Amino acid sequence: MAAGEQGRASLMISASALSQLGIRVGGFGGIKETVGNKEVPMQKKYIVRLTDQERSELVAVVKKLKGTSQKVRRAQILLKADANGPNWTDQRIAEAFSCRTKTVENIRQRLVERGFEETLNGAQRASPPTEKLLDGEQEAKIIALRLGSPPKGYANWTLRLLARQVVALEIVDSVSHETIRRTLKKTG
Repeated sequence: MAAGEQGRASLMISASALSQLGIRVGGFGGIKETVGNKEVPMQKKYIVRLTDQERSELVAVVKKLKGTSQKVRRAQILLKADANGPNWTDQRIAEAFSCRTKTVENIRQRLVERGFEETLNGAQRASPPTEKLLDGEQEAKIIALRLGSPPKGYANWTLRLLARQVVALEIVDSVSHETIRRTLKKTG
């Protein structure tokens, strides 16, 4: 035997000896308990039990691909995780739908804690990611100013000129030309 083959053989022997002791070597097989020489998935904390109505709604979402890709994937995961249905393990679901086992666990947890609708459709934001810079009244004043004639010495309104004029008229304390552009674009 060559030196490389001898090293590999001793590695295989030691890995085999470790596996007989119930110690896993290499790879990640998820969180499992070893009973004798069999691996058994751990008891789930959050059990998915779907009603017939929920199951039919999920089947319709998957069949018609109705909604976002996230919604379809959540529906697929819930259908396979159903204790009254296929009852797949989290590892098998994750492999089937190309996601992580933690994603499957999170979806199970969300169903139990927050309910079916929020799990399927996702949580809606309570407030927008960025607050509005201008309220409706300020926007109306900016639009009215834009529709009026420009100041003396100018042929047309520019965004920067509008921004300076809005601040000078004390409609707002400060505003950028980009905010003015977005406001005007919104109204057409």
